[in-house]
Amino acid sequence: MAIQRMDNVGIVVEDMDAAIAYFTELGMELEGRTEVRGPIADKCTGLKDVHCDIAMLRTPDGHSRLELSKYRTPVAISEDTPNRPHNILGTHRVMFAVDDLEDTVARLRPHGAEVLGEIARYEDSYLLCYVRGPEGIIVGLAESLN
Repeated sequence: MAIQRMDNVGIVVEDMDAAIAYFTELGMELEGRTEVRGPIADKCTGLKDVHCDIAMLRTPDGHSRLELSKYRTPVAISEDTPNRPHNILGTHRVMFAVDDLEDTVARLRPHGAEVLGEIARYEDSYLLCYVRGPEGIIVGLAESLN
């Protein structure tokens, strides 16, 4: 048996509205918002008394989704390192293909985006960069040059 597909990537945030604004500016579409709580949420997460706001966003092609979660209870845990380096263990970035990398970065800057390092050219294939956004989330951007 094999997996059917990757359903979504989940990111825990403190400021839901800022995170939604950031990812919609990137080009994702908000599918909806809801809240979850109760025994099923507790069982799935292994936490107690879960009360969580959820926002689901999808890529324009409809194949990928990003789930943003803001925990009301229990309170989200912070590593007290909002500008974690790229080489920290665990999930560290989500990568998106974009039409125009420089325009995308310019549109994300008013939402707090900062380029890590600089925009790099990989041979004649891609322009690439990593951008830190709200909550320290690192987003990879790749523009195909072909």
